[in-house]
Amino acid sequence: MIQTPYLLFLGDAPDALSAKVAQGIKDWRPENCVGQFRMDGCKADMKLTDMTLAEAKAAGAKTLVVGVANRGGKISPAWKKVLVNALEEGFDLASGLHNLLRNEPDLAAVAAATGRALHDVRVPEVDYPIADGVKRRGKRVLAVGTDCSVGKMYTALALDAAMRERGMKSTFRATGQTGILITGDGVPLDAVVADFMAGAVEWLTPDNDDDHWDIIEGQGSLFHVSFSGVTMALVHGGQPDALILSHEPTRTHMRGLPGYALPSLEVLRDTALGLARVANPACQVVGISVNTQHMGAAEAEAYLAEIEAQMGLPTVDPFRQGAGRLAEALAAV
Repeated sequence: MIQTPYLLFLGDAPDALSAKVAQGIKDWRPENCVGQFRMDGCKADMKLTDMTLAEAKAAGAKTLVVGVANRGGKISPAWKKVLVNALEEGFDLASGLHNLLRNEPDLAAVAAATGRALHDVRVPEVDYPIADGVKRRGKRVLAVGTDCSVGKMYTALALDAAMRERGMKSTFRATGQTGILITGDGVPLDAVVADFMAGAVEWLTPDNDDDHWDIIEGQGSLFHVSFSGVTMALVHGGQPDALILSHEPTRTHMRGLPGYALPSLEVLRDTALGLARVANPACQVVGISVNTQHMGAAEAEAYLAEIEAQMGLPTVDPFRQGAGRLAEALAAV
């Protein structure tokens, strides 16, 4: 078990989105966050107290969590001094990067010498099966995005909260490092061998009560050439009964791919629904989630109304407004 509370390590994150792991933990488990540690040049800010390692330790923090999700998931050499010092100060380390803490000789040596734990949450711990496509009892919903990092996890967590408030049966199913750090369980899907990814999603969302919803954390985008494979595994392995379209309207291009424009919501709807119906012919699109964090209140409200009229589906910013209307749409499926 990863010990709480956390000191969130933002490193030298070049922008806020690079620290999305820390942002997700802070937004959904604020009670677990003592403060943040930022290096010189860091351009991310969780609006938590900036602390030294000693200050965080005195405040009760037990684990330094690497809250940065950089491209490729690498442990930066520039971070090493801080990570080593944290172990020496008595912190455990937790990370969701592809580059594992345990595979760094210096970190492993210091952890062994100090008796501290290295938690790599992006390591599959189960021998997942190959997907068989057999229909499972219960219901499943998946958010699919026009791009990566548009709010699919936030949509799922907000939807789970809204459904529980209404007495509906639901379970958030984490498929990425941030979701796993928030909930303590899940499948690190992008670290699973490709042939077993869809099977891992089947394993994660087993038979359940007929009126129970598994809310599957979305990953990547069908339209992002770097990360579309993990999205396909979710679409087919999840066999969703319902899809929610997720979008961030201020993007000028795909994240990390300046030569690629985002698809329209209509193209996302038609593409994702066609692929989902390969595994579940009854799948339907029930709503739209829009990340309006870079819009003012009036601009956001006008945009949501415009998209709802355009698409004919309930359209909300679930973090800003709550996901009640999306929960109601699922109740009607």
